[in-house]
Amino acid sequence: MPIRELECLSVSTSRKAVWTVHAVRASEGGALAARVGEKAATFAHQCGFAARPGQLVLVPGTTDAPVALLGIAEKNTLGQPVRDPFGFGLLARDLPAGNWQVQTPDDIVRDDVILGFCLGAYQYSLKDEAAGAAARKSRPRLVVTRAEREGLAVDMARSICLARDLINTPANLMGPSELARAARTALEPFGAQVETIKGAALEKAYPLVAHVGMGSERGPRVVVARWRGSNAGRNAPLLSLVGKGVCFDSGGYDLKPSSAMLRMKKDMGGAASVLALARLIMARDLPVRLEVRLGCVENSVSGRAMRPLDVVTSRAGLSVEIGNTDAEGRLVLCDLLYEAGETSPDLLLDVATLTGAARVALGPDLPALFCNDDATATLFEQAGRQQADPLWRLPLWPGYADWMRSAVADLSNVSSRPMAGAITAGLFLERFVKPDQRWVHIDSYAWNDSSRPGRPEGGDSPGIRGFFAAIGAVFGFDALASTPAAIKKS
Repeated sequence: MPIRELECLSVSTSRKAVWTVHAVRASEGGALAARVGEKAATFAHQCGFAARPGQLVLVPGTTDAPVALLGIAEKNTLGQPVRDPFGFGLLARDLPAGNWQVQTPDDIVRDDVILGFCLGAYQYSLKDEAAGAAARKSRPRLVVTRAEREGLAVDMARSICLARDLINTPANLMGPSELARAARTALEPFGAQVETIKGAALEKAYPLVAHVGMGSERGPRVVVARWRGSNAGRNAPLLSLVGKGVCFDSGGYDLKPSSAMLRMKKDMGGAASVLALARLIMARDLPVRLEVRLGCVENSVSGRAMRPLDVVTSRAGLSVEIGNTDAEGRLVLCDLLYEAGETSPDLLLDVATLTGAARVALGPDLPALFCNDDATATLFEQAGRQQADPLWRLPLWPGYADWMRSAVADLSNVSSRPMAGAITAGLFLERFVKPDQRWVHIDSYAWNDSSRPGRPEGGDSPGIRGFFAAIGAVFGFDALASTPAAIKKS
């Protein structure tokens, strides 16, 4: 897990040899000679370099030091630069070993370069540590200032890679107790008060979480954490985060096919994303009061496992019929959402790898956004676009609410119709949220099916950067300000 030790970054000093990457647009090709010299520009053209986005070529410099050229996207039709931090992840993968600086057009956000490089350097491996350390020494490093090393982009990278690490960890090494322990390890260094509930106390307080987890020998855990920023007074906005932490999902008695189980170690991706967001909020010392709740559980098959058509009374007092044991994520969330609402947060946000229907509709890169407040939804959508970390809103369409009727309970955990699965899941959760509570629900895939620059195959937490910016917009401050003091002033 080397990224959090920042081995991909090198603080600039006068003693280090530093090589240069020039990020260029195709429309600026005529000025290439002025930047790298006539010889290098000619060499680049002979190599077929056309500054296409993601095209990388090494050219001879005016000295013995190598020079690299990276193609980046043209400005959009409004003449604005196109943000693509992931494009700079290519450098961490394909440059030769050494210390590199990146020179970009003035309109490129410097933090995008740093973030993209760090995310591109990320690798998860359980191979021999000595071999891994040797391999890391042969990789390129990005030269940054000391201030940049402590800046927002690095905090974002550390937080995102925390989520990647947790999601990528094999399920035999990441059960409910291990996930709860990882949450404590991530949150306590920032001064958060972390409580882990299990056993009889969990069964009493979170009956549906307990019911999902009773089939596994690895008992469920609920993590509840509280934190307050150093600039947050008693009346500071209260942000409540809830994450689905199903460490492995077999489907229960409604067993998944083996092909669908292959990636089910990622079913705790919602909890991992919430931890990443919480860590980022604390690292940047946002002026908020923060509560975090994670439902850490395994959905297994055994003689004790929940059965189809079981009926369980939730923390909210609503009885729920188990129409399908593979729709367990919403059962894990609903007790936690109801408890979170008891303190009337100013914003309640949950993240879950909840439905395949959301992936059918939006694919792997676009988390689905559900929200009961149009103004809040707009702020989240805008923040996602501005941060090149997009979301896509789907409706909480009330016309489908009666699809979850049950003849014997207040509601079923599955729809009676095989359509609009992501929407009906959101409507189920909405039953456990107070009508006047501002609430955002995110249905995320939390996985990259293939490797791309900045996004290696495996676990991921899309949306985190957008959520972070949106929280500031909702509460009226600039979460992206350069320092916590600047955030307070804004």
